Amino acid sequence: MTQRPLTLITGAAGGIGSALARTLAPTHDLLLAGRGGLTLAALCAELQAQSLLLDLTRPETFAAALSGIPRVTNLVHSAAVVELGAVADQPHDVWTHTLAVNTVAPAELTRLLLPQLRAERGTVVFVNSTAGLRANADWASYAASKSALRALADALRDEEAAHGVRVTSIYPGRTATPMQAKVRAQEGADYTPEAFVDPQTVAATIAFVLQAPRDATLPDLSVRPGPRP
Repeated sequence: MTQRPLTLITGAAGGIGSALARTLAPTHDLLLAGRGGLTLAALCAELQAQSLLLDLTRPETFAAALSGIPRVTNLVHSAAVVELGAVADQPHDVWTHTLAVNTVAPAELTRLLLPQLRAERGTVVFVNSTAGLRANADWASYAASKSALRALADALRDEEAAHGVRVTSIYPGRTATPMQAKVRAQEGADYTPEAFVDPQTVAATIAFVLQAPRDATLPDLSVRPGPRP
């Protein structure tokens, strides 16, 4: 009997992460990573998934947290933080926190799981952002972290091709998630979910990447809001 793929999702309690978990649950075993809490526990109970407690600001703790995980087929980096502000106004602790969660944690988590990913000829998906392609005013720290994440993915793709590991970056536009609600509040604007991409749409795109035939790799995919009537 063929084993189901085991997919590890960071930021699993968030908008895109939880949508992806529900999309994959019928066909994948799931390892849902987060800092704990009722939302993650409820999602794991709903989907019969295993939780993985990770503090993404402390990569030195990852090895111990992962020590009991014998196999991983796919790794989806969905966790992210954002704090808007001008370069003139944001102190170093905002930059340090943003880069730690959005760039350093994915790099270290990927490094530690590469033996399992190679063994299963798996796929790594980095949920990036259109901010990783172009930085706008007040978005410097977040855009810098996502630009660095793009560089990480590009290098990893070339390094791991010989091991059969595929690497994809997804660039969603504004998506109707709790993080987007926070961003709109920081911008002093109304949050209108219907104006943004549905997180389920981003989840469907990631699922397509994971299920793509082995003779293809999808290096970069952008997901933008579609035409509105």
